[in-house]
Amino acid sequence: MTISGYPRGLKNVSFEGKNLVPDRCNFSGTIKIGYATTLGYNNFIHGDVTIGKYCQLGADVAIHSTNHPVTYLTTYINKNLFEGELAQLKEIKKITIGHDVWIGHNAIILGSVTIGNGAIIAGGSVVTKDVAPYTVVAGVPAKALKRRFSENIISEIEALQWWKMNDEELNKTKPLFFKNFENKQSIYE
Repeated sequence: MTISGYPRGLKNVSFEGKNLVPDRCNFSGTIKIGYATTLGYNNFIHGDVTIGKYCQLGADVAIHSTNHPVTYLTTYINKNLFEGELAQLKEIKKITIGHDVWIGHNAIILGSVTIGNGAIIAGGSVVTKDVAPYTVVAGVPAKALKRRFSENIISEIEALQWWKMNDEELNKTKPLFFKNFENKQSIYE
């Protein structure tokens, strides 16, 4: 793992290795970050969050699995009121991000969201709902723009599960990584 600058809350994170954590990242809660996933400058990851392998997060990405209580008398949970006892009313809604996901600059991911393998979250998007695998989403709230590949190619990539391969296996499949799948129906064409 490579750490630069001064990230905060690293004790809250379980890293699988070969991760990059740049300056000003902030972690709180229970966080798992998969092998070779790299973070961006000033990422904020809070709550119950699992991020898969080989993901890339741009700068200023915020991932919030917690929220203030909205069905109680107040949303205020600071210790200035009742010495912080209201903090126990916070909602924690797990976030799961699959493998090989690209999250663009300044995106926000909110609780109870699952982002599928190979998805792309455009910069500045606010993700409030699940994102299907290999889908590109953008906007506020984020909406699906397109699928990256045909259903057959998606099935083949999911069956390949390259993110589980060791270095030797990856080198054997390396030619697949240099193929352009636009207008293709199989990764093996």
